[in-house]
Amino acid sequence: MQWFGKGSNNVDDRRGGGGGRVALGGGIGVIIVIVGLLFGKDLSGVVNLLPAEQSQTKNSAPINDEKKKIIAGVLESTEQVWDQQFAELGLKYEHPTLVLFENSVQSACGGASAAVGPFYCPGDNQVYIDLSFYDELKNRFGAAGDFAQAYVLAHEVGHHVQNLVGTSDKMQQARGRLSEVEYNRLSVMLELQADFYAGLWAHHAQNLKDFRLDAGDIDEALTAANAIGDDKLQKQAQGEVVPDAFTHGTSAQRMYWFKKGFETGDFKQGDTFNARKL
Repeated sequence: MQWFGKGSNNVDDRRGGGGGRVALGGGIGVIIVIVGLLFGKDLSGVVNLLPAEQSQTKNSAPINDEKKKIIAGVLESTEQVWDQQFAELGLKYEHPTLVLFENSVQSACGGASAAVGPFYCPGDNQVYIDLSFYDELKNRFGAAGDFAQAYVLAHEVGHHVQNLVGTSDKMQQARGRLSEVEYNRLSVMLELQADFYAGLWAHHAQNLKDFRLDAGDIDEALTAANAIGDDKLQKQAQGEVVPDAFTHGTSAQRMYWFKKGFETGDFKQGDTFNARKL
C-alpha cells in the first residue's frame, strides 16, 4: 500500500505526555474492535467507565514517526471514500478524529488502557489507537504489514459510519430489552458490517489518485481478520469455543465480509443484520 497525499489533519497526537488518568465507574458505551476477546471475554466493560474527566495531558511535541504517517494517510483516504459514499446517499460525511495515545486515554466513553486495543467512541466521534497495538498484531497474531494496520483503522471508521447513519443508536436501544446472548448476536452483526465497510473502503480507495494497492495487501487484511475471529481467540485463550459468547464473528465470517465489501464496493450489500447466516 502506498499513499502519496499529505495525510489527514484530523489526528490528535497525545503520545509522549503521559496520557489521561483512567477513570473507574459507569459510562455511555464504546465499541471495542480488534482485541475485545483477547482473553476470551468481551472487554467492552473496561472502557464503559466514568464519563471522561475534562483534564487531558496532551503531547506538547507530537511524534512524527513512520507509523503515524501511514495511519494519517489511511485516515485521509477513508475521508475521501466516505465523502463520496455519503454524497451518493444524499448525506454529508462528518470526519472523525483519530486520537493517538500511549498506555491509557480518556474519551467521552470513559477511560481505557492500551490493553483493550483500538476502539471507536460514539460519544465524541473519535477513533482511539495506541500504535503499539500494531506490534502486538504482528508479533502475537502474525498479522504484519501496513495494510493490516490500514484494515484496523478502516474497521474503526466503519463504526463511525454506523454511528452517523443511526445503526449504533439502534444497537444501544436494543441493549436493554435483549438477553446477553441475543445482544451478542447483534454485536457480531455490527462488527461484521464494520469489516464490510473496511472492505468497501479498500475497493474505492484503489481508485483514488493518491492511493495504490500493492500485491499482497488484501491478503494482509484477510490474515488480520482471520487472526482476530472470536473462535480463534477463544480457542487460544481458554481452549474451547463458546459461540453464544461471540461478539465479533468467527475468522471465516470476518474474512467473508471484508472480502465482500472489497469485491462489491456496494454500500447496500453490507446489511449483515438480515443476511443469510454463514
